[in-house]
Amino acid sequence: MSTPAPTAAPTAAPTAAPTAAPHAGAAPLGARVTRQAAYETGTALRNGEQLLVTLILPLLALVGIHVTGLLDTPGRSGLDVAVPGVLALAVVSSAFTATAISTGFERRYDVLAALATTPLGTLGLVAGKAVSVIAVLAIQTVVIGGVGLALGWRPDPAGLVPALLALALGAAAFTALGLLLAGTARPEATLAVANLVWVLIGAVGGTVFPPHWAWLELTPSGALGAALRAALVEGAWAPGALLVLALWTAAATAAALRWFRWRP
Repeated sequence: MSTPAPTAAPTAAPTAAPTAAPHAGAAPLGARVTRQAAYETGTALRNGEQLLVTLILPLLALVGIHVTGLLDTPGRSGLDVAVPGVLALAVVSSAFTATAISTGFERRYDVLAALATTPLGTLGLVAGKAVSVIAVLAIQTVVIGGVGLALGWRPDPAGLVPALLALALGAAAFTALGLLLAGTARPEATLAVANLVWVLIGAVGGTVFPPHWAWLELTPSGALGAALRAALVEGAWAPGALLVLALWTAAATAAALRWFRWRP
């Protein structure tokens, strides 16, 4: 009696994004994204650690630079340079550091995979996070800009449009980088790397302080700082810095789409 031929062991399929089954009576996508964004934004504003990174530390940096006169030069207040730099650091705080840490721990406990199978779906989940980053960034911009104006900052009105474009591109680039980190590293590593990168970017990354080395303007932080300083100090466009931000956004988004894993 012949024995059946052995069969090959099944191989594990690559991890794919969970998909939601159709749900009758689900709210429109726009309403689902709005609710998720409101939840994400409220959570970020109620989280003491995230609030420390996104608002309190950037404000302390701004006030400290103003009080010490660290960036003052003859004929120009240090606030003219400090406020654009602190706004750049705020983008890194909310779009990269906070997004990476929160997403990393949501991924660890399978929150992302669970939400992706609800009527919200993967598209709604990612869109909700993106809208939340924009909402937090808008709050940061208003608060930091308001404090800067109260301290005597006077930005060039001609630079408001290029500054808004730089903030949008910076937010897109750093959100994609944050999701890439959160989707590929363990949560503990994500926590350490995200905080370390924030400190390095604030100290020598071309945000708060103008860069000492020209090559830093090829990094997303250096390009963002350069674009904001050109806009708000000189009222000018910085096409080279904006192009660098656009390229980083495209590259980081492609990498996140390629390597992001929904489960550890």
